[in-house]
Amino acid sequence: MIPQITPEQLQQWLAEGKVLTLLDVRTDEEVALCALPGHTHIPMNLIPLRHNELPDEGPIVVYCHHGVRSLHTAMYLADAGFDELYNLQGGIDAWSLRVDSTLPRY
Repeated sequence: MIPQITPEQLQQWLAEGKVLTLLDVRTDEEVALCALPGHTHIPMNLIPLRHNELPDEGPIVVYCHHGVRSLHTAMYLADAGFDELYNLQGGIDAWSLRVDSTLPRY
C-alpha cells in the first residue's frame, strides 16, 4: 500500500525544508504546461529504464495529472525496492486547485 500525501501536506513539507524527491511521471508535453519547482522528470513509460537515477535514500513523492499514473509508478518502484514512497493525492491538478492557483490547469 502506497501512502497518499495531500497537496497541503506536501506544501508543509516543502515549507519546512524537508529533503525529498518530487518525481513527475507525466509526459514531456504535460510538463511543458506546468510543473512543481525542483521536480525530477521521468515519464512513466521510462521508469523501468531510468529508476536507477532516483536516490536510494529519502522520501520520494510521485505525482502526475490526477494521481493514477503516479500511484502505479509508486507501486512499481516499491516492487523495485524503493522505500518511503508517497503518491500526491489528486496530482498536480489538486495542487493547482488547493495550493497554487497560479499553476495552469489542463
